[in-house]
Amino acid sequence: MNKRNLSAMHALSEFAAGKVKLSPGPLKARFELNKKYIMSLTDENLLRNFYLEAGLWSYSGNGGTTSATTTSSDGPEHWHWGWESPTCELRGHMMGHWLSAAARIYSQTGDAQVRAKADFIVAELERCQQANDGQWLAAFPQTYMNRMAQGRFVWAPHYTLHKLLMGLHEMYVLTGNQKALAIMNGLAAWFHQWTARFSEQEMDELLDLETGGMLEAWADLYGITRDPKHLALIQKYERRRFFDALLEGQDVLTNKHANTQIPEILGAARAWEVTGEAKYRKIVEAFWKNAVTDRGYVATGAGDNGELWMPAGDMGARLGVGQEHCCNYNMMRLAHTLLRWTGEAAYADYWERRFVNGVLAHQHGDTGMVSYFLGLGAGSQKAWGSPTQHFWCCHGTLVQANAAYASQIFLADQEGISVCQWLSSELACEWEGCAIRLQLEQDGQYGDYPLNNWSVTGMEAITKVNTPPLPIHRPNGMKYTLTIRTEQPVTFALKLRMPWWLSGQASISINGRPAEAGLYAPSTFVKLARQWEDGDSITVELPKALKAEPLPGGEGKVAFLDGPVVLAGLTAEERHLAGDPAHPATLLTPDRERNHSWWNSGYYRTAGIDRGFRFIPLYEVKDEAYTVYFSMKPN
Repeated sequence: MNKRNLSAMHALSEFAAGKVKLSPGPLKARFELNKKYIMSLTDENLLRNFYLEAGLWSYSGNGGTTSATTTSSDGPEHWHWGWESPTCELRGHMMGHWLSAAARIYSQTGDAQVRAKADFIVAELERCQQANDGQWLAAFPQTYMNRMAQGRFVWAPHYTLHKLLMGLHEMYVLTGNQKALAIMNGLAAWFHQWTARFSEQEMDELLDLETGGMLEAWADLYGITRDPKHLALIQKYERRRFFDALLEGQDVLTNKHANTQIPEILGAARAWEVTGEAKYRKIVEAFWKNAVTDRGYVATGAGDNGELWMPAGDMGARLGVGQEHCCNYNMMRLAHTLLRWTGEAAYADYWERRFVNGVLAHQHGDTGMVSYFLGLGAGSQKAWGSPTQHFWCCHGTLVQANAAYASQIFLADQEGISVCQWLSSELACEWEGCAIRLQLEQDGQYGDYPLNNWSVTGMEAITKVNTPPLPIHRPNGMKYTLTIRTEQPVTFALKLRMPWWLSGQASISINGRPAEAGLYAPSTFVKLARQWEDGDSITVELPKALKAEPLPGGEGKVAFLDGPVVLAGLTAEERHLAGDPAHPATLLTPDRERNHSWWNSGYYRTAGIDRGFRFIPLYEVKDEAYTVYFSMKPN
């Protein structure tokens, strides 16, 4: 890392792929669960519909004249179904998600098996492209595009192709796979010819259908090639009707399909980064103002329900099926982009809220499977997908999300290193030619630790008696240690995000002595600039508290958060609580706070009502019925 290499367009920049790695612990376990699932999907099933479309595979069951068998190891009972079935118009989307996840997993782990599997799949996709016409590649026929151009409904071929292009792009950028870039160039050539026939008005009509992130795909490709034809595709896929209305300050979100619009804005963001055209950045900023700042959100950070944007500040009547994971993940991507552009901690706060109460809550902690929606109303229940029978869109974004969070933790700026997310990990980098390792560890015994479970450290804490005594009750704060390893003394600024959920003054010490960094306000970065030496240790304690957060437009309904963690009441009924939301301890009391060698983060039970019930973190809910928003009993 050299401060002269950082983009002048960005306040913060990501470190190179593989420089940040998750440390052993509960989050790494979630990552490994996702990796195991990724590797369980067979090459044949991932490629089947591409082979079919390229004429490289067919299936006639057991009724053929050349076979008398009655069973087959490659029969339909072994195939991918749901949205990946050969009869579904959206088939092929999972391939792109898979490639993205595999590329990110490889970039963090260096796992040769992941790399070999991904490289083989890309090579087979190239074979399919050559078997078509050397340009077209999809799991569906070109006639889908022609039907769409004729105004006849077809289920989102642009959306599916964007996923494929995104996966190929990440295979090229993160693993160096040259064939992936060649495939992208071939598809771009096809689209350049196909779009040439349409007038601007005809393109506007096409873009009013679900185009997914095609603008982002062309911007990504142009960022690599600088080919004028790829710039022309950016311009073709600029959705003027939507973008112009945003710039005019219109609310073109309420009751519209969020999962269509967010990827288009990600495309505008990438277009600004590769072209420098100011209008694209203005579009992104206008969208964020409309979607988040002015609209507000529920406790998880979501402004959508059932994939549609809820009315600004008026969400009380919209507690239906709940937030959708694709919207959750794509809004996290947008928040991270704005964090890079501006360096403002509020965007990292938003990312954290949606990570803890979105990505982690949408994933089954045992199976790794996804819940498409995440309800917050009375009697909500997560509906889990299966490994090979559903393949919803959210199935794909979940495997991407759980392969991608390491790159959000540490970012670089002109002065040094920013700790943007408090997730146990390690950064290896250079500053002005000096090798540095920065280890971020969370203390699960003297601080609260969401997701924590059994560990050797925990066992030592309950067996050793020559160590400081453990807290009597569950700590009301998170505790972290940052350790610097360096070849020689080096001067840089270390910036620490003070999160939105701080309930009091944070404590920061360097080598056991209090740091002199002034007041530590929530949603800011604290700057520690000095000469660092090998073994320097920074201890950070972030106090948190139980709080009740009102539902926008919810007529007194509240959700409970313990620090950043949304709590779910284990009740299938509409229940009223007794107490004062301004003083949450009158409503909930700690419950089952200790489990063997770890603290149960976010465990509470009701106080002062008959037929009491328990609260646990929303991300821990599996098959239980639950409720997030509650009204108070009348006085």
